[in-house]
Amino acid sequence: MPTLQCISPIDGSVHASRETLAPDAADAVAKAARAAQPAWAARPMSERIALVRRAVEIVGEQTERMTTELAHQMGRPVRYGGEFGGFTERANHMADIAAEALAPIVIEDSDAFSRRIEREPLGVVLVVAPWNYPYMTAVNTIAPALIAGNTVVLKHATQTLLVGEHLAECFHAAGVPGDVFANVFLDHETTSGLIAGKAFDFVNFTGSVGGGRAMERAAAGTFTAVATELGGKDPGYVRADADLNAAVDTLIDGAMFNSGQCCCGIERIYVHESLYDAFVEKAVALVKTYRLGDPLKQETTIGPMANVRFAMEVRAQIAEAVEAGAVPHIPVMPGDDGAAYLSPQILTNVTHEMRVMRDESFGPVVGIMAVRDDEEAVRLMNDSQFGLTCSLWTDDIDAANIIGAQLQTGTVFMNRCDYLDPALCWTGCKDTGRGAGLSVLGFHALTRPKSYHLKKG
Repeated sequence: MPTLQCISPIDGSVHASRETLAPDAADAVAKAARAAQPAWAARPMSERIALVRRAVEIVGEQTERMTTELAHQMGRPVRYGGEFGGFTERANHMADIAAEALAPIVIEDSDAFSRRIEREPLGVVLVVAPWNYPYMTAVNTIAPALIAGNTVVLKHATQTLLVGEHLAECFHAAGVPGDVFANVFLDHETTSGLIAGKAFDFVNFTGSVGGGRAMERAAAGTFTAVATELGGKDPGYVRADADLNAAVDTLIDGAMFNSGQCCCGIERIYVHESLYDAFVEKAVALVKTYRLGDPLKQETTIGPMANVRFAMEVRAQIAEAVEAGAVPHIPVMPGDDGAAYLSPQILTNVTHEMRVMRDESFGPVVGIMAVRDDEEAVRLMNDSQFGLTCSLWTDDIDAANIIGAQLQTGTVFMNRCDYLDPALCWTGCKDTGRGAGLSVLGFHALTRPKSYHLKKG
């Protein structure tokens, strides 16, 4: 069977390799998950919640392992301490709201009728998780799926092979049965075959647009629900009344953190012409303070991109833009090796004819444009095939609401960015995909409504 290899961006070495399951072995895992689901769902919800919370605690007892392995697998500097903060916030919020989110909706409970809507688990949930925030993105679905009474099969990205194993170890150590939560290594063909064969009742996929299309093609005609979070080209807009320093600090961090490899990272910035020059000057000064280098060293503030080919795509977008007239502001840094270690870049004199302002970059580059007013900003922000989040910087919440209503996006931020609030629905539009993660709606996506109309007497 094919072997999956995690190539470490630190030095290009093979950090981990795992053999994929043969189709019959993969099918056996899915069937075992299906067989285990009724008994798991029959457990009291309080038990399921307690087991998920305990698994989260165990992960929290191993944050040093998380941090170091993330540096080796996808290049995030150890100084940032892994992902446990967001991981526990999301999982525990879903545990906190589960009883209310999954409670029956009682329409009538009288001497004549009992009428209500209950929510039942879908069955077996496949989670296909990405490498960029491998713990947090996975737990978005794993925790509510298990709490709701589903069983879960996790297929993690090749770049973060060890994360799936780590999560499975922790959940099993907490007492979640192996057939209730299974981590698997699969190739694309086997994954598509399982989906097409109706092995799963729900598929949650986070990844590329092409990957999302492959999932939907595999599920075609099966009536299996597929939730997708795909590409993004998230904009920031700085109005004339914005706090300039806060806008620079937050938007540039949103563009550059994790080497720009964030689903809701800022990839393009529009600044009111009255603040434009000052914004660019401060943004360039900030990025020039970054230290590009080995993510295992505490002084490193920006590490390599997760894979050489990802970095080469960003380099290509930058080179094309510069050739077309864009102005680069950040000199090549000493740690730039022409491969995975990529200098961050700020570009001005950019247009929407350039790929760097149109295609997903998913790297440490951002283009900045001046705009005359809200109308121009809205037009440019909507001029994208994607729609995950946008970030508005203003002192006027009424204006933010008016602008937000005009934007084609899943989340509207004001005076912040690059954050996932587990109490709000995580969703997108256009080629970003469809689905409803976290919040009450996340539980609704992982269950089905069942109506009871009982006539008494």
